[in-house]
Amino acid sequence: MRRALLRQLTATVTVALLVVQAAEPAAARTPGSVSPTPGGVRTVVRDAATGAPVSRACAALVPVDAAALAAVTLGEDQLGRYGGCADEQGVLVAADVAPGTYRLLVRPYDTTAHGWQWVGRHGGTGDRKRAREVRVRAGAVTTLSDVRLDPPGTVVGVVTDATGAPVPRARVMVVPYVPHPKYDDHGPTTDEYGRYTITGLGPYDWPVQFAAAGLATVWSGGAGSRLSARPVAVRANETVTLDQALPAGTPLSGSVRVDELLTYAQVIAFDALTGDLAGVADVGTGYTLRLLPGQRVKLRCDCAYAPSAWHRSAAGFDAATPVRVRRTPVVVDFDLR
Repeated sequence: MRRALLRQLTATVTVALLVVQAAEPAAARTPGSVSPTPGGVRTVVRDAATGAPVSRACAALVPVDAAALAAVTLGEDQLGRYGGCADEQGVLVAADVAPGTYRLLVRPYDTTAHGWQWVGRHGGTGDRKRAREVRVRAGAVTTLSDVRLDPPGTVVGVVTDATGAPVPRARVMVVPYVPHPKYDDHGPTTDEYGRYTITGLGPYDWPVQFAAAGLATVWSGGAGSRLSARPVAVRANETVTLDQALPAGTPLSGSVRVDELLTYAQVIAFDALTGDLAGVADVGTGYTLRLLPGQRVKLRCDCAYAPSAWHRSAAGFDAATPVRVRRTPVVVDFDLR
């Protein structure tokens, strides 16, 4: 029992260290180099209508780099490694940030008064790719113009399969995350009738991701990528409807050979271009993902009490071999022995 616990703790620490290393910019990962001095970001969060400061709104610095975005593990969402929260005067400071390029997602504490937003150049947006890029330099604090929060809106809908049957326990996400088989409280899921509700979104166009066991993960409109999603237009103090059908997709499966399987072992698929999560499968002797024809993904196996394995025995996301999903089943095996 004690040996098993020690192995579990060792694996957890190893994965955490690997994720932090992967999240650092390339300059910080150069062999033999000294990590650069961290920088920071400063801004003031205000109410868009009155200009009054908004306290307790928190910002996540989400890396632009796809490899850093893919540095997520069990139970984590794709929100990066750095952030901060506004004080009573609305002043928000994110300190000890690794130099690099980021986008800011601001999440107010009181989502009945203000909605989430990606920070754009001239106000908020719901689309990450339209958010302003923020360059953090070593040893310097980057000061941004004030962030102005708008009133929130609500999205409701029903998730079904290709036959029209409701899909219970589907995950509905504006920020993708790796689900934990035991602890899963990141955001809304559908009820037994396939119904869901997302509250607290700013009044912008939001791409939404839908995922459920045994079905393909899609973005709103049935797209395989955030870049081709059909966003839902959220309106302040209103409720809009977004229904979504989940197709069966093409099976991408394989065997996993390992001396000792990690507790909660998973194979994770990432969009090869954007780094977004594209699918997650639990692992036994093997795994099965469901993906859309036309998708290009990179696969990582978090399966052993050892560093994660990228296809094909690659050092990380950038070096991993992309897999093209077609209409016929795809097989990718992992041998971690």
